[in-house]
Amino acid sequence: MEEGRLTMRRNLASSLRCRSRAAPMAAHDRLPPPLRDWAATAALPWSAASLLRLWQRALRETGCEARARARLDAAEARLLARDAARIWGPGHPATLNMQKPPSPGAFT
Repeated sequence: MEEGRLTMRRNLASSLRCRSRAAPMAAHDRLPPPLRDWAATAALPWSAASLLRLWQRALRETGCEARARARLDAAEARLLARDAARIWGPGHPATLNMQKPPSPGAFT
């Protein structure tokens, strides 16, 4: 019986590095209220850390919460379009916003 306990103890040990992460919901709860509101309707499963990083940068560059939200919308749209192109091909309607705008003077 003692041998079984030792085996159990050894099985629980691992040489893999443990990743210490704060509770993801607690990190989400610490986000600023406008950012939490945006995340509640987001199409992608954003991490609290990446959302906060994008939000702070957008606020720094624009100085406006509405424009910062628009930047988050644009970032999410780019990621969705990239995924749509990879999954369904470049002709998928969701990839239209990935195409380059026409050059000045070009016929539209």
